[in-house]
Amino acid sequence: MDSDRKALVDAPTWIIKVGSRSLTHSSGQLDADQIASLATQMVVLREMGKEVVLVSSGAVASGMGRLGMTSRPTDLATLQAVAAIGQTHLIQVYEQTLHHHGSRAAQILLTAAELDDRVAYLNVRNTLLRLLELGAIPIINENDSVAVDELKTTFGDNDRLAGMVAGLFHASALVILSDVHGLYDRDPRDPSAMVLSTVAKIDESIEDLVRDRNTGFSKGGMASKLATARFVTNSGQPAAIAWGREPDVLVRLARGESIGTLFMPQSRGLASRKRWIGFSAQTNGAVIVDDGAVQAMQDGGRSLLAIGIARVEGDFGKGDIISVRSGDSQEIARGLTNYSSEQIRKIQGCRSDRIEQILGQCPYEEVIHRDNLAMI
Repeated sequence: MDSDRKALVDAPTWIIKVGSRSLTHSSGQLDADQIASLATQMVVLREMGKEVVLVSSGAVASGMGRLGMTSRPTDLATLQAVAAIGQTHLIQVYEQTLHHHGSRAAQILLTAAELDDRVAYLNVRNTLLRLLELGAIPIINENDSVAVDELKTTFGDNDRLAGMVAGLFHASALVILSDVHGLYDRDPRDPSAMVLSTVAKIDESIEDLVRDRNTGFSKGGMASKLATARFVTNSGQPAAIAWGREPDVLVRLARGESIGTLFMPQSRGLASRKRWIGFSAQTNGAVIVDDGAVQAMQDGGRSLLAIGIARVEGDFGKGDIISVRSGDSQEIARGLTNYSSEQIRKIQGCRSDRIEQILGQCPYEEVIHRDNLAMI
């Protein structure tokens, strides 16, 4: 076993995300044999002592097959209806194989709202933990019949949702099964391109691998997967991307084989509350900060003070989660604000000892305390 793979092999809980393309035929319809294979592998993982949670796409493809459709619908209402029909069949296919092996599938449909609210977030976590204790394999999907984000590809085909679920567990690994073999060291269309076996840290050089050289914007599904892997590894957990149709891919990864790309966990993991702030909760506005504030937060682990804020975007209240951005609009952190947007506009650029003079009170010296600040 490659020593770098130890973090992945030793993780007691695996969050497995499988995308639509890894579950469907070239026609776009559901591949029942592929689902049966993945379900069987998850049973083997359980026998190896791992807890398993699956985040599975495929509801639309399943519905298309049930309705005899040969092409994916384009209007939102039909997509939602097809997903509703397909979801029951999708979970049934998983259940049939799991039942054959003496296990059970537990269906959980989520929207962003369930993970945006802190209490609901913890309730989801408690439910998942109890299901694992009961010996079931939770199978999670975006609730496409109610939410529209995944159908519009905002969630990157459940990539972000999988990262949110991984954030619910203290000692887990995220395994993303995709239609690519991993992260390539250059454009995959280049015949000399090779899959990176291990990525020690997701930095700008790694992000450049999925960034269009002409526009500067991230491109393709790999950008979504990389963003999710960055969050997971910054939380102190390993992540891997591998080809979903690799024979026995999950079992071989669990045995330490060098398949796909492994992203190494960073030494300083995030506490559960900061994982929620940094990835699951939705932001309600933003503050633009100067270079001094960026350095103080990134290198010094400091709180965000009013003096470092240059501009406020949006309207938000005290206690809301806001985005903290650098002068070039790059998001560097998220946090719970001690002041409303209206108040911050009055005190931005000012020293903390002037807050009371300006607002008539100074309940907090920090706009965002470091305990409520999650670096991105």
